[in-house]
Amino acid sequence: MTTTFTPTPGWLDWDHHPSVPRFTLPPGTVDAHCHVFGPGEQFPFAPERKYTPCDASKDDLFALRDRLGVTRNVLVQATCHGADNSAMLDAVAAADGRARGVATVRPDVTDAELRRLDAAGVRGVRFNFLRRLVDASPKDALAGLARRVAPLGWHVVLYFEAADLPDLESFFSTLPTPIVIDHMGRPDVTQEPTGPEFSRFLRFVDQNDVWVKVSCPERLTVSGPPARDGEQAAYRDVVPFARRAVEEFGDVVLWGTDWPHPNLTDHMPDDGLLVDHIPHIAVTEEAQHRLLVDNPMRLYWPEERA
Repeated sequence: MTTTFTPTPGWLDWDHHPSVPRFTLPPGTVDAHCHVFGPGEQFPFAPERKYTPCDASKDDLFALRDRLGVTRNVLVQATCHGADNSAMLDAVAAADGRARGVATVRPDVTDAELRRLDAAGVRGVRFNFLRRLVDASPKDALAGLARRVAPLGWHVVLYFEAADLPDLESFFSTLPTPIVIDHMGRPDVTQEPTGPEFSRFLRFVDQNDVWVKVSCPERLTVSGPPARDGEQAAYRDVVPFARRAVEEFGDVVLWGTDWPHPNLTDHMPDDGLLVDHIPHIAVTEEAQHRLLVDNPMRLYWPEERA
């Protein structure tokens, strides 16, 4: 028996015909933050989900990978699938070594299951602190889970709003694994990139074992994308924040598309334009190579760099 899922009313489907980027990605580029959704008939969405997306399959993702000039992907478990990582693992397996995974697991996950995920290519676990997307888990349970994945060499991916960092910072600092922060900690880009909020975030990065994804300008922007004229930076209000992170922490920054861009409400980005955003935030070839190749390979494929 198959189940048909109807997307959440008003859901924006991903762009099925993105432009070919003008910026040529360096060989070995890693899209370090993307997802797969279903297909729902094959990989049903979780009953406890807070949204129902359009299908976005592994084949769709791989087609985008090739169109953009990406070499590898890091697939982050989508909240609409809950702790059933089947769709993500299926995509990682199909990529034949060109993908790694970040899983969602419950605190009572067995050691055997963690070992299975590790063998399947999972290299991290995600903790989501956005209440509109997930129900909060007790911090002691999350800390216990972090202690259990640390011996596997995994990291913890954190997703939170910038305004919540003061309340979460002390907890984050106790985690015994490297930390990867989604989307620059979602800064308020109407503030100054040198202002207290973003400076506090970068101080946290400096004082801990932290990696930063300079991703999702389409999710952070207030000004929106420009007309495609080849000169003006896309999402110009986000550029100073991402550029500051790249310039100050060039060895621990990562880039990703966030395809297929869940839960956007005002526009769906052109993934080609997101690639063309890169040289505005990493302005030298050296910085681009670290962001796109060296850093993600060191974190997700260290065995190939030994």
